[in-house]
Amino acid sequence: MWHRARLISTRQLCTATRRRINDEGDWFYSSEWWGTGTDGHTVFRSTSDKGNGIVSVLAYPSSRPSEVEWGETEKWLERRYAEEIHKNNFKGEVGGGFSIIGYQWRTLHFNDETRQSAVKVMAAYHRQQSQPSAAGSIFLMQQPHCLAVPYLKSMVSAGLATIASCNNDLVDAIYGKKTIRILCIGHGGGSLPLFLATKIQGAVVDIVEIDPLVISASIRAMGFPSFSVMNSPGQRALSKPNPIDEVLWKGIHERLCLYEADAENFVLNTSNTYDMIFIDAYDGDDIFPSPALGPGLPISQSSQQ
Repeated sequence: MWHRARLISTRQLCTATRRRINDEGDWFYSSEWWGTGTDGHTVFRSTSDKGNGIVSVLAYPSSRPSEVEWGETEKWLERRYAEEIHKNNFKGEVGGGFSIIGYQWRTLHFNDETRQSAVKVMAAYHRQQSQPSAAGSIFLMQQPHCLAVPYLKSMVSAGLATIASCNNDLVDAIYGKKTIRILCIGHGGGSLPLFLATKIQGAVVDIVEIDPLVISASIRAMGFPSFSVMNSPGQRALSKPNPIDEVLWKGIHERLCLYEADAENFVLNTSNTYDMIFIDAYDGDDIFPSPALGPGLPISQSSQQ
């Protein structure tokens, strides 16, 4: 099912050479994943008991990165493996550890209609036998740099512009010299919190999602780090990360805290103070479900404090 995508585009009426699009999340590529249910291959499907109806994930081929670029990523994975597993005893060999199977778009749907999230994932497997827990396993890695849905870029831009205007030293946070706390209400496929934690090295990102099925779909079918799941504040569901997670995420997964909780209860009971709050929570009917999230109501009042 890991087929190469055929990009559908309209001819641009321009005398200049078409610009190279470096952003893999650019809307130019939306034709690859903005399809109907019959265009994609279903990789996850179950019924929610939290009002989201049928939760499904569809897979579509991705044209980028092209196959000629996969070798560099395989070398990067091998170097990361050497750093994390063999503690820098890497001798420079290539081609003996990781193989990329391909890249896909994965879209999260409610009731086969509402498109909740779109992410790009890399599928790869590890061939070496020195770590039995990792050898031979196929794993998914969501591509954290890729924001495919345009309004997410607008949300990030507005959030960063706002925090910069409040005399918050954002540059120090970006380089990990300062810690900032971010709250994301609504998880979807996890592209927004993953992007923030990747690009802002000092960001600790709490994510609140009421539907355990959405959390399961994002981890099992959309390549979100499993170590992020929390049982309660300060207590993770997993006692330690999978070795492959250490290779893929290099500490990013330790700054993501994914809670299965009602957003109103979470905010009213948390002791954390947040520098930024992003709210992106819609149900299976594409409706903003909770009046508690509106202006002048509990979450808004708590955030102002």
